[in-house]
Amino acid sequence: MLWQRKWCSTGLIGIAVVLLICSSSSCRRSQPAGGLFKLHSCRLPEIKEELLCGKFRVFENRRTRSGRTIDLNIVVLPAFDQKTKAEPLFDLAGGPGVASTAAATFYATEGKECRQRRDVVLVDQRGTGNSNRLSIPQEKTPESDLREMYPVDYVMRMRDALRQHADLTQYTTSIAMDDLDDVRAWLGYDRINLFGLSYGTRAALVYLRQHPEHVRTITLVGVAPTYLRMPMYHAQAAKRGMNLLLAQCEHDAKCREAFPQIRDDWMKVLADLQAAPARVQYDPSGDKAAPVTVEIQRDVFAEKIRNFLYGRDKASQIPLIVHEAANGNFAPFLRQAIGPSIPDMIADGMYLCVTCAEDVPFIDQAEAAKLNADNPFGNYRVVQQTWACGMWPHGDIPGDFREPVRSSVPALIFSGNFDPVTPPQRGDEVARRLSNSRHVIVPQAAHGIDGLTDAACIDKIILEFIEKADAKDLDVSCVDRMAPPPFATK
Repeated sequence: MLWQRKWCSTGLIGIAVVLLICSSSSCRRSQPAGGLFKLHSCRLPEIKEELLCGKFRVFENRRTRSGRTIDLNIVVLPAFDQKTKAEPLFDLAGGPGVASTAAATFYATEGKECRQRRDVVLVDQRGTGNSNRLSIPQEKTPESDLREMYPVDYVMRMRDALRQHADLTQYTTSIAMDDLDDVRAWLGYDRINLFGLSYGTRAALVYLRQHPEHVRTITLVGVAPTYLRMPMYHAQAAKRGMNLLLAQCEHDAKCREAFPQIRDDWMKVLADLQAAPARVQYDPSGDKAAPVTVEIQRDVFAEKIRNFLYGRDKASQIPLIVHEAANGNFAPFLRQAIGPSIPDMIADGMYLCVTCAEDVPFIDQAEAAKLNADNPFGNYRVVQQTWACGMWPHGDIPGDFREPVRSSVPALIFSGNFDPVTPPQRGDEVARRLSNSRHVIVPQAAHGIDGLTDAACIDKIILEFIEKADAKDLDVSCVDRMAPPPFATK
């Protein structure tokens, strides 16, 4: 799951890391109030104004309250009017493994409207960002960008390195949400507004269950319930999203003319790569590096296409990529597949700590193999993460962790109809248990609103909801006018 944060922006997720695109305006600034005096003034790269930063120390093992500690990294973008400010907004990032503080630039620029009367609080969850990030350096090469997701040697090397400064059983969502509540209390807030994207929705739901008395509203975008068993249904959701995208191409005159047999192209390239991986030359244009020969494996190709589906901007390239690849030209694919991508934002060790405790142990391998047997995306992700989790320490989760979260707290839920990982079905499921909720499906959105027109539509809805703490009477008609970018045809 990942992280396209362009709803209020993501990891989330994402590249999964932008959040509520709200309009900016100038406002009166007064001195920080409440517990914010515990923080110090700071400046972050690419942000002109002074923010508030600090560290809050927690025990890595919250149960024994002894041994190693973690300094949680905190950035607060204070409300412009500190005298009459209302309950703050806590932003929970996607991944799992994306740092919440990565959203600071947004809230200091396009998202200033979110701060008229509310502090925005960004806390790097344990294992992410500057809160004892669980990752190791990786060399970035064209070959590494096309490797399998979890090579055995990489997982073992990462596990052994991280064990030097972390107990890898102590980085689950439930533990992290108790950390977050400690930060809330330390900063002097009573009730808070939660915003979660992708995995951040799971974190928000867990916080809601563990600390319901402190939640004023909850906004969820691309819902990943506690019972989802990631990545068991990734291929199923991706197949749905791909079918919708190809159908849209078939109904678009220019796309249909350029790629009249697009579904056949999709099946052909997968079959060709299944028969034998492609070996092609990659020329990093504009770079001094020499051309290199890279290998493209069938499952890696499909997984990259699945990732391209997360945002409509990259998804608009998919018919062109598939058509050209089916005819032996992988250059359009390599232009998208090699270089910075969503997974670069994720702390891999943190991702495994969460999913190896909360998801993978509950996957019935035979059931998953059967479910994904005739799926173009196959059972690749399940196999990869099962291998990795077989080498990774498993944390404990509460006995009721996988039960659906129930609450009457005001909740606003967004799903993208084209979402390839958390489709509207998940939003419907969660909404049924949140009795004071509203589920809004954005017809042309994927896992974020990347590339869609009228992004301010979503921002307006979310800001109005947070102000009213009531989703019932919101005017959401503008989501039907949000349009995707045109398909690339050359």
